[in-house]
Amino acid sequence: MKPAPDPSKALYLCLDQGGHATRAIVFNGEGEPVAETFQNIRTQHPQADRIEHDANELLTSFKQILHDICAQLGDRKQALVAAGLATQRSNIVCWHKETGEALTPVLSWQDRRAHAWLKPFHDKAEDIHKTTGLFLSPHYGASKLKWCLEHIPAVQQALAEGQLCLGPMASFLIYHLTREHAFVTDVVNASRTQLWSLHTNNWDPALLKLFAIEEGLLPECKPTVFTFGHLQLDGIDIPLELVTGDQSAAMFAYGKIQPDTAYINTGTGAFISRPSGPLKIYGRRLLTSVINQDEETTQYVLEGTVNGAGSALLWLAEEHHIEDVEQHLPGWLDEVKNPPLFFNGISGLASPFWIADFPCAFSRNASNAEKAVAVIESIVFLLCANAAEMKKLSSPPEQIQITGGLAVLDGMCQRLADLTGLPIYRPKECEATARGTAYILCGQPNHWPETRPGVWFKPANNPALLQRYDTWMSHMLDTMRQSA
Repeated sequence: MKPAPDPSKALYLCLDQGGHATRAIVFNGEGEPVAETFQNIRTQHPQADRIEHDANELLTSFKQILHDICAQLGDRKQALVAAGLATQRSNIVCWHKETGEALTPVLSWQDRRAHAWLKPFHDKAEDIHKTTGLFLSPHYGASKLKWCLEHIPAVQQALAEGQLCLGPMASFLIYHLTREHAFVTDVVNASRTQLWSLHTNNWDPALLKLFAIEEGLLPECKPTVFTFGHLQLDGIDIPLELVTGDQSAAMFAYGKIQPDTAYINTGTGAFISRPSGPLKIYGRRLLTSVINQDEETTQYVLEGTVNGAGSALLWLAEEHHIEDVEQHLPGWLDEVKNPPLFFNGISGLASPFWIADFPCAFSRNASNAEKAVAVIESIVFLLCANAAEMKKLSSPPEQIQITGGLAVLDGMCQRLADLTGLPIYRPKECEATARGTAYILCGQPNHWPETRPGVWFKPANNPALLQRYDTWMSHMLDTMRQSA
């Protein structure tokens, strides 16, 4: 990492592209934010199983936040020494090599339009898992990229003319944000395409052949810590020295990763990760994910994913016409004592069950408050199911750290503590991705203080919650066996 000329004054620009907004936050070397702005982005649902973002709207959001952050900083922008970019990991897009024009929308990680196309590859699922660390699933990039090649005329024309670029959304953003228009990506985002090998740190020839995607169409893979190019901000060149995934960055928000801790980050989805350092641990129903890489080291985690977290609450509000769900949730979580079960198939069921077309359902009729609490408990149940699966493969963690938008819900954190039997630590600042980006940009210093202490949730005896979880789990296991 390029050292700052004056460490006491150096500033770090952290760009966070999430499911609902594009953010820019500037941190100093002590992990304190000094400027912040964001632009909301729309999520489009043109058909069932299709979830997209407008690629041009995405680029416009970056132009706006960079303009706004420079305006906030004023002359202090001269102290910016490095920038980092964290993105949703499994989003993909296709664009024109010469003009940079987007030829497709950004297909979200939640998009499952090609799940049927993957069925002929099920006999290869175990080999794919061993190579990529991923379960065969339409949430990852390969089937989405292939769908674009087969169904979008502009993509086919660019391919015929030798002008097609395709790959992770991160590579599209690097191309447009950097002065060099670099056609590169980082290993974290490359790894979520299901075309990248954990063992060679590169595109896998066998998988490219299997899915019929030419390597020359994909960006060059680089470590997460690398000079990807330069951002131009009001005439100042800022090196883009980190590109990674949002969930990967979030784990570093409060400093060095602790091997005795499981990390949960909540947003559109929810993710639970157990660090394994330089070791790759494989679980039959979990993911093995790379979270950071520089010239010297690569760090991995065992990962479980919940597709329907914040998106499940949005679904509830829209599908059941419930207003102000998030405002009511803290009170509802305290008041509701016997909610129904919610079988959460928002964007398909991910680990450890892996059912792409799992239908959503409540176990009985219920009030709006009961339904909302049931949705939150479904997220807790899915996280606990993943945590239980992790126990089969590594030593149990001593505590859990939770961050992200849903972490502000005391009732959710307490239920997690009660079911896992582990203390849950929630930092005061729950938005973790940008802060983790800043920590890596700073060179992962030993001193990375929390400005204010967070809150611990200690496990309590909760037999009614445990009974609901056991009933829910029995139903999920029966469904998984029937779908096998």
